[in-house]
Amino acid sequence: MRKRKNFRKKRPKDTAVGLSVTVFNNNVEGALKVLKKKVKNSNLFLDLRKKEYYVKPSEINRQKRNMAKLRNKYKNEKEQKNY
Repeated sequence: MRKRKNFRKKRPKDTAVGLSVTVFNNNVEGALKVLKKKVKNSNLFLDLRKKEYYVKPSEINRQKRNMAKLRNKYKNEKEQKNY
């Protein structure tokens, strides 16, 4: 049999996976501020909230349809105010 080759990238053991922040000059407050900004920009909590429980595909489609109706409703109201 042929030996399988492993093409996965090897990453060093000491590197952190995910979001990480380095603290300079014992400035924990500054590092915390940077970490909060990274978490907000990565939408980490939004993804966690979405994956909190299973949602059926039909329910996702229903939510998308309802959101589209709301967007259309607000868009029409905004156009009515402009006239």
